[in-house]
Amino acid sequence: MITAKKTLVLAATGALALTALTACSSSKSSGGSGPAAAAGSGAPKDVKHVSLMVGGLDKQIYLPYKLADQLGFYKKYGVSVTLSTEQDGGVGAEEAMISGQVDMAGAWYIHTIDFQMKHKAVESVVQLSGAPGEREMCATTSNVHAGTDFAGKTVGVTDLGSGTDTLTQLIAAKAGVAKDKFSRTGVGAGSTAIAALKKGAISCVMTTQPTVTAIEKQNLGYSAVDLATVDGATKALGGAWPAAAVLSRTDWVNSHKDETQRVVNALVDTMHWINTHSPQEIADALPAQYTNNAIITKADYVAALTQDKGQFLPDGLMPAGGPKVVLATEKLIGQADDSVKLGDTFTNEFALNANKSEGYTTTTTPADGNG
Repeated sequence: MITAKKTLVLAATGALALTALTACSSSKSSGGSGPAAAAGSGAPKDVKHVSLMVGGLDKQIYLPYKLADQLGFYKKYGVSVTLSTEQDGGVGAEEAMISGQVDMAGAWYIHTIDFQMKHKAVESVVQLSGAPGEREMCATTSNVHAGTDFAGKTVGVTDLGSGTDTLTQLIAAKAGVAKDKFSRTGVGAGSTAIAALKKGAISCVMTTQPTVTAIEKQNLGYSAVDLATVDGATKALGGAWPAAAVLSRTDWVNSHKDETQRVVNALVDTMHWINTHSPQEIADALPAQYTNNAIITKADYVAALTQDKGQFLPDGLMPAGGPKVVLATEKLIGQADDSVKLGDTFTNEFALNANKSEGYTTTTTPADGNG
């Protein structure tokens, strides 16, 4: 999940680039020129360079970024990407992007709305998931099974102000529990979140795979609220809740349209690859340390991906109605209002170009300029 404050750590060098133009934003169409049009005829001879920070490269919700590198898709489209990851306690991916430390962020779509409320223009140029990929994991003795049970409890989030924090407040608000009726505390992810649950410092924690499976395997807790798949998000939040995306400043996108298209081409290719391959094949394509480490075995990783693979969109398109659902959640907890122009927060143009250039059939109904 995207945390509000994290430290920049170089995790890998691959190939990546970004330039966005918003069918829904102030950008102008790039037409059929550039790598989108030439994608099927081999990699461009010129190579573009892009830096991208991800809110946790080893988290399953963000696996497409590293997978694209492993599959050689950045190279295929002529973009050299420097991938980096967040660390607990440092600058977050979205904050690194808005400050110009990196060109792009692998973060949640919701941040585009947050930034617009602060009068900063940021947009999603390719959408990777239609659900947060999160589960509210509650201690076996907590007796928490829904937001109504949060009252009087301490609930863990990645960081205060993070996307997990927003979702936690939303679950409570939908259940009629005001945020001053329970406590929220930042516990990070992975081993630190598990430790907080084990010590009894928190009753529940909002977290992702593979941490979810690690908690279940150690019999520390159970999934009380499922926000991990599109179906789960629709049941809990009223519709698809687009989360993982590539975000960039609108001014950067408008001045780097070629780079943006190349990055989107690579990631759309990756999303189709994910859609047509098994969890085992996906795990086999990732670095070993991502799938077998101190908190999870590879078999666990595959089982977790089998359970939650439904969060990933097959074609990189922002789903119709998704932005409206996210905005509604922000308004419910007082973090946004009717002044938000959803059309300025995302574009489907680059993803549509990418799908067309490779002859892919799209299955997601794309959102229009009204979300």
